[in-house]
Amino acid sequence: MKMTALALAMAACCTTGAQAQGISDDVVKIAVLSDMSGPYADTAGRGSLEAARMAVEDFGGSVGGKKIEVVFADHQGKADVGASRARTWFDTDGVDVVVDLNNSAVAMAVYNLAKERNKLVLTSGGASDALTSEACIPTAIHYTYDTYAMASGVAHAMLEKGKKDWYIMAVDYAFGKAGAETVTNIVTKGGGKVVGRTNFPLNASDFSSFVLQAQESKASVVTLVSAGNDTINAIKSAKQFGLMQKQTVAPQFMFIQDVHTLGLKTAQGLTFATAFYWDRTPETRAFSQRFFERMGKKTMPSMVHAGTYSAVTQYLKAVAAIQTDDGPAVTKYLKSNKIEDFFSQNGHVREDGRMVHDLYLVQVKSPEESKGPWDYYKVLATIAGDQAFRPMADGKCAFVKK
Repeated sequence: MKMTALALAMAACCTTGAQAQGISDDVVKIAVLSDMSGPYADTAGRGSLEAARMAVEDFGGSVGGKKIEVVFADHQGKADVGASRARTWFDTDGVDVVVDLNNSAVAMAVYNLAKERNKLVLTSGGASDALTSEACIPTAIHYTYDTYAMASGVAHAMLEKGKKDWYIMAVDYAFGKAGAETVTNIVTKGGGKVVGRTNFPLNASDFSSFVLQAQESKASVVTLVSAGNDTINAIKSAKQFGLMQKQTVAPQFMFIQDVHTLGLKTAQGLTFATAFYWDRTPETRAFSQRFFERMGKKTMPSMVHAGTYSAVTQYLKAVAAIQTDDGPAVTKYLKSNKIEDFFSQNGHVREDGRMVHDLYLVQVKSPEESKGPWDYYKVLATIAGDQAFRPMADGKCAFVKK
């Protein structure tokens, strides 16, 4: 009888291990690490912080009777700055999860720390698909988009129109390099060819020489592997030098804030993939109008903002369900449950940490087609997640079972 009782006790211990861990430090602490002052601040930055705060407030401000706190920092686009901040959060401040990371080099640096400390990272802003390949870790989820999915959506659309010759303009760091490699592979497999490539520095001040090189290539498609101010300035320069009159400019990453800054007269006709559009469904509109008010009626949410809200909400649901903020336990829960909300349709997290969900092919409206401010996109098609994101078997994630 005693042995049976002991065996039952041991079994109970083993099956409730995650629950027994409880909420560390009696608080669930979420950290937003983003570009708060640089070229990507408008598409993430303060908006990501507000989206995270909205998610916490909508959840009720507590989970399992424990308070939820949100802290933030500016990574300044520097991997060492981001890593230093994350190290302090993990080792001293009791942070349980880091979200956003809208710079791939910063994300990779934080991943190394998170792996050592078994902390969860929800990458709602970083883009490089290496984050679920060579750089993958067991406790990270790549949430909103990645370079493969954005390149795939644009490339297939252009190739179907018979545009086979491509020129690549890419920002010169991890994100741009991964995107350039991805689009090269997709274009080549689709029967096209890349006739040239230019790398430019992050936050470049002058795009004239890069645009002229692209123009001289006479490629039918000039694709931009960049984001934020770099994309805006590249498109302005392309317009100024007349490149857009004879060649198609296809941005890999285009945010609604970019279109707003450019204006429809300049941006009209641009076609690209997006993970979110505010005016797509009643649910996206309801969230977006609340966000718009929260941001002082200055901006609708980008896909990073919406992805951050969704990621934080799903994280809190997981913590509530298993009654612990332990990184590996929460990761396991998220990988075992579907993710459906206003942001994610047909969503699920793969073993390599890729959150797979539907994307949308959109085209920027002309000034005549738009009914008012922020009415900028025509949704041309839904791209199924399993088609948009790189197959897991094609990745190089070390811990994925072969």
